[in-house]
Amino acid sequence: MASKTGKILVVDDNASIRQTLKLLLPLHFARVETLPSPSTLIATIGTFKPDVVLLDMNFKTEVNTGNEGLYWTRELKEIAPQIEIVLFTAYADIELAVEGMKRGAFDFVVKPWDNAKLVSVLTAACNKAAQNAGGGSSRQAKKTAEARTAASKAGADMFWGTSPAMEQIRRTVEKIAPTDATVLITGENGTGKDVMARQIHALSARNGKPMVAVDAGAIPETLFESELFGHVKGAFTDAHTDHEGRFEQANGGTLFLDEVGNLPLHLQAKLLRAIQSRSIVRVGGTQPVAVDIRLICATNMNLEQLVAEGHFREDLYYRINTVHIELPPLRNRASDIIPLAERFLADNAVKYHRSLTGIDERAQQMLTNHRWNGNIRELQNCIEKAVIMSEGTTLTGSDLQLNATRTDDLSAGLGRYSDEDEEQIVRQAVSRCRGNVSAAAKMLNISRPTLYAKMKKYGL
Repeated sequence: MASKTGKILVVDDNASIRQTLKLLLPLHFARVETLPSPSTLIATIGTFKPDVVLLDMNFKTEVNTGNEGLYWTRELKEIAPQIEIVLFTAYADIELAVEGMKRGAFDFVVKPWDNAKLVSVLTAACNKAAQNAGGGSSRQAKKTAEARTAASKAGADMFWGTSPAMEQIRRTVEKIAPTDATVLITGENGTGKDVMARQIHALSARNGKPMVAVDAGAIPETLFESELFGHVKGAFTDAHTDHEGRFEQANGGTLFLDEVGNLPLHLQAKLLRAIQSRSIVRVGGTQPVAVDIRLICATNMNLEQLVAEGHFREDLYYRINTVHIELPPLRNRASDIIPLAERFLADNAVKYHRSLTGIDERAQQMLTNHRWNGNIRELQNCIEKAVIMSEGTTLTGSDLQLNATRTDDLSAGLGRYSDEDEEQIVRQAVSRCRGNVSAAAKMLNISRPTLYAKMKKYGL
């Protein structure tokens, strides 16, 4: 028999779970330690040096928001990124576990667990940790980063699709990208305004210089000038050194101001002066500093209407609106939904170690029929979650969970969705809960009697 490898650290407040795993896991791994809480987790990491941490999502603390697993996932990834994290979660916390994987966790296992499944996931995590220790992870990360940089310069990150509206936009971008024309990108949230800005920068003569992105609407008013224009040492209490603002950081490249429509009027005036003069004065300074930037702005607001209402400066509007690109909502690009979904599927299958090769016909129909009020960002999140939750080699309609997210009560959707769709969701819930009707009903957000009726209807 081959020698056992891998060191597992279990962090769970349930004594019976710790005892059970203390008996089970040593049969498969070289060393196993347990902790009742994460209070000594960092210190134990330093002494025990585990390959994998099996981390519970919730602990008995004074403040239990359900996010403790996410907090410790972030802490561990910052302190010891080579360690892999497997989240240990109850059915009610599956959403949190999915978020944990987005933040760097390797995988998650649902309680009550299947021994073979648990050992399989932990073994895969140990193998990944071994690659990390051998430098494979860093080499792959570097290779991926280089590939992404090359793709960005080639404009490969932008998915144009086949819709007439996007084809017209593509022709416009090809004309204006090589110039220094100021561009205003508008469209609903999630339509890809930031991606479009990166595309324009990638196709410009400035692509060898940085593109600096700023969420203009998120900057506190008191920090606006310091953030954009910089400050000199001693300008205010905490100004211990000189600081370059975003305009200077983007010098020679592109400055992307997102959510520009959220700026209050008095800050709009300061922005206008910098754009007009192409120079800034640092807070606390006296000398103007010339900046050479290409400006791209974006907003989901109707700036013409804001101008008419007196909420946005007309002179600033015309200054940033040399070329206007309006991105269409995804519901107006129906032919692009499946190709986009397949693209997100391929990316996330690699990211989350899933052997997925495609999207089945029912799932494609559900994706095409969905309204996508959150546009491309909503589709991307939907596919990412579906990949994480999937158990087969093809993404199915039930993996998408679109029906379950559209209504609080599954029975309320019968007028809009077919029995086939409803049956898929009910079967998946019962399967994932291993026949536990209470847990399945909670997952579906319906009553136990309603679920019993559905199970009887579908022969479960």
